[in-house]
Amino acid sequence: MRNKVILACNVCKSRNYSINKNKQVHPERIEVKKFCKHCNAHNIHRETK
Repeated sequence: MRNKVILACNVCKSRNYSINKNKQVHPERIEVKKFCKHCNAHNIHRETK
C-alpha cells in the first residue's frame, strides 16, 4: 500500500512537493534535495505529517 506524503522545505517551511511512499518498506521520514521555488535554490525537503 502506497500513501501520499508531502515534502516541505527545511529553510522556508513551504510545502512544495507531494509524492507516494510505501510505508511498509520505508517507515522512516524521507529527506530529498529538491528545488524550492520560494527560496530559488536547491534545499533539503523533509516529509511532513
